[in-house]
Amino acid sequence: MGPTIYDVAEAAGVAASTVSRAFNKPGRVHTSTRERVLAAAAELGYEHHPQSRALPGGRHRTVAMVLSDITNPHFFELIRGAEQRVKAADATLVIVNAEESERIEESQVRDLAPTVDGFVLASSRLRDEQLIELAARQRVVLLNREVAGMASVALDTTSGCRQMLQHLASLGHQSFTYCAGPPGSWMGAARWAALSAGAEEHGLTAHRVGPYTPNVANGGAAADGALRTDATAFVAHNDLLAIGVVRRLAQRGVRVPDDVSVIGFDDIFAAEYMHPSLTTLGGPGSHAGRLAVELLIDQFAGVSTQPEQIRLPTQLVLRGSSGPAPHQP
Repeated sequence: MGPTIYDVAEAAGVAASTVSRAFNKPGRVHTSTRERVLAAAAELGYEHHPQSRALPGGRHRTVAMVLSDITNPHFFELIRGAEQRVKAADATLVIVNAEESERIEESQVRDLAPTVDGFVLASSRLRDEQLIELAARQRVVLLNREVAGMASVALDTTSGCRQMLQHLASLGHQSFTYCAGPPGSWMGAARWAALSAGAEEHGLTAHRVGPYTPNVANGGAAADGALRTDATAFVAHNDLLAIGVVRRLAQRGVRVPDDVSVIGFDDIFAAEYMHPSLTTLGGPGSHAGRLAVELLIDQFAGVSTQPEQIRLPTQLVLRGSSGPAPHQP
């Protein structure tokens, strides 16, 4: 048997996925890296064939992507990116809905384990110990979640929340209320931790209400709870909850942003087209999905010396729902 893509990867000191890109998509690889890959391939006598793009070591050539809530538009871009990368590996992506339930997620993963080669768990509601136990038996990459010792892709929550706090402080706000999402949301806990820890530094008082199921329907209850805090800005767990908050405020005659500013997370498609348009924290969704599958493929290839945890930059998208703090009487 001749040298494989993994032999070339080891000789060149890169991931097998990088070798694949060097041959199939050279424009996505730095020139010096590609030259190193080609030199290693030539030295080893490696001959590139299209089938080398196939999922390495995959018995089923299938990857399962488990979503905490498939109805959340935030996941659309993650799915798109993951599907593109799985397709490039000549494999199939299976989408699974966990319905915001730890029990359902655990059951779905257990049932699928014998029929797939690995899992991408997006916003997993499983406990840390469950995830660590799963990773000991299966190839797993986390999306929107971090656990020590596990490969993951997540947004840089701390810097993103800092952008929010700076924005609110610059507009003269002195307090905000965080409308929390599901108790089992790692990202939700990370957001509140970053917002509450940085509030004093920016001259803001932080309040919290909830938890709420993060959808439009529950935005009404979140708005009613947040209004009782007398804060001049509301930060919702995600854009869906924020949209529901804005709707309820309109029903109660509270003007956005004249009376209260509202900010969400995720920058979903609808955020730009609601009225007023929604200020929200976004990030590279499809890129995150591609990177998660890339990390999984590295596990297949056995080229990862230790689990890689990637944090991607965020961007606060300023729109019509945030404005200067109202004058206090």
